[in-house]
Order: sequence, then C-alpha cells, then structure tokens
Amino acid sequence: MIGFLFNEGECKELDYVLRKELDEMLFDLNDQRVDIQAKGAIETRYKTIFRMYARLAPAKAISRYARNRVYH
Repeated sequence: MIGFLFNEGECKELDYVLRKELDEMLFDLNDQRVDIQAKGAIETRYKTIFRMYARLAPAKAISRYARNRVYH
C-alpha cells in the first residue's frame, strides 16, 4: 500500500479529476455504440476509480456515482 499526503488544494484537484473521470466512464457505459468487451474493461476501471473517489468524498457525493449491480 502506498500513502500520499495532500494539502487542501491538491485534495480538491484530485476530487475534480476523479469526478470527471467517473462522469466520462458513466457516459461510455451508457453509450449503445460501445461493445460489450470495452464496457467490461470500463466497468473494471470504474470500480477502481470509484473506490479512490469514495475515500475522499462525502457520502452524498459518493451516492451520485454508485452504480447498480445489474449488468446488461
């Protein structure tokens, strides 16, 4: 495990970057033109990024990015 120390400004920047990445992946996961294999890779990456985001975001913000476990 690796630990990082961030100041307040760096935490806000990391929060912003993670949110934008999650938004982009949600868009791709909902895009019908993306094939199943690519969606599987995106879903795996989404879980990792979401766990990172969950460590520094408030619960209300986390719920916005929580996904159902229903797979299409």
